[in-house]
Amino acid sequence: MSPEQTTSRTGGIVATLAFTGTVAAIMQTLVTPLISELPQLLHTSPANASWVITATLLSAAVFVPISGRLGDLLGKRRMLLACCIPLLIGSVLCALTSSVVPMIIGRALQGMGMGLVPLGISLLRDVLPPQRLGSAIALVSASMGIGGGLGLPIAAAVADYASWRALFWGAVVLTVAIIAMIWFLVPAPATRAAAGGRFDFVGALGLGAGLVCLLLPVSKGGDWGWGSARTLGLFTVAAAILLLWGRWELRSADPLVDLRVTARPRVLLTNGASVLVGFGMYAQALIMPQLLQLPEATGYGLGQSMLAMGLWLAPGGLMMMAVSPLGGRLSAARGPKVTLIAGSLAIAVGYGLSIALMGSTWGVLAATLVANAGVGLAYGAMPALIMSGVPLSETASANSFNTLMRSLGTSVSAAVVAAVLSQMTVTMGGYPLPSENGFRVGLLIGCGVALVAAAVAAAIPAPPATAEAAGTARAVAAKDAVTS
Repeated sequence: MSPEQTTSRTGGIVATLAFTGTVAAIMQTLVTPLISELPQLLHTSPANASWVITATLLSAAVFVPISGRLGDLLGKRRMLLACCIPLLIGSVLCALTSSVVPMIIGRALQGMGMGLVPLGISLLRDVLPPQRLGSAIALVSASMGIGGGLGLPIAAAVADYASWRALFWGAVVLTVAIIAMIWFLVPAPATRAAAGGRFDFVGALGLGAGLVCLLLPVSKGGDWGWGSARTLGLFTVAAAILLLWGRWELRSADPLVDLRVTARPRVLLTNGASVLVGFGMYAQALIMPQLLQLPEATGYGLGQSMLAMGLWLAPGGLMMMAVSPLGGRLSAARGPKVTLIAGSLAIAVGYGLSIALMGSTWGVLAATLVANAGVGLAYGAMPALIMSGVPLSETASANSFNTLMRSLGTSVSAAVVAAVLSQMTVTMGGYPLPSENGFRVGLLIGCGVALVAAAVAAAIPAPPATAEAAGTARAVAAKDAVTS
């Protein structure tokens, strides 16, 4: 194959997997513009309608590590296609329904598609030449943030100017496009490293049950009460299940998650930083839309419509897309650890600017661009760090676990920000609204968490000096000979 053909084929693989990750991330923000209207649209109570959001979160948390392990066992390309099936069925179901239960089921099926992102990242290691790997990993990993940044304005525009069902029919079209692109443009790796291994069904059930019991009170604790018997009981059950699950995984010959590998300092600290970066990324994504849409009469709200709010935030997603190749080059030159530190510090600077400039839409835009540039750098560095610390046969499951850690960070962020904004309020027109001090406290918390993420990243050790790990580190951080 000629160099031109190789470059073209490589570009097609990277474009397909980046597009796949972006679409998967868009599914998480797809119904955000409809949150206030869901009770009327689905003829149900606000409490029941909130499960449309929660179902996607829980489903993704449970199935991302499962799909990652199956990718290592059965083939990553095969599992990419398999993850598209529930995404497609769920989108069709949501588009056709007018009641809450089918909508919740459809959204849970859409959440299963989040396994596309870590599977795509892991597949890159198997099918790309080393000189293209660094920038490709950065771009595909950042697609999670890109999709989240672009999904809100796109969904707001569609919801404003067309039927809400068009959101889900659009998801159907995008999913069909993903299937076609993967089928025709993404090759299957020549070998399957984990052939002969067995799937850990007990481990999958244990992790799924533990995560549901953990994330459910994190998501619903504000409604149930953080000190309620239901919330505390679920946290207790989660701790017990996850401890038993960990014991099972350590004794299993073919664990769902190899905890011994996960406990290596390089992998452990990267996952810890991922939780913190996920928190830092999502706190701003929760605060800024509310700040932009609050009425100007509050004295600090910016009075923007839903669509205008989305358009002010959309450049943040584009910034991640622009920064991710630069992150790949920085990782090649200085190592992904430096990139993760730089990204975390940029997120903290973005929060600092947010506090200083929150009084104007242009100030919010500037702060969002800086923070999202940091997210693009950090998200691109994490998989490189993970894959330089795990065996080739475990890249998909290790990346899936890292994605789970990011999701855990966003879930905790949602709970903390919601608690802050619900406690620090002002009354206007008989309705409680988040106060200016509430926004500032939320932004300060995000800034502090991002600084802690940078400190944790700074403590990540160099890769082990074994032949396999050294070769992996060189491949992941190889300098780009071809521009992305």
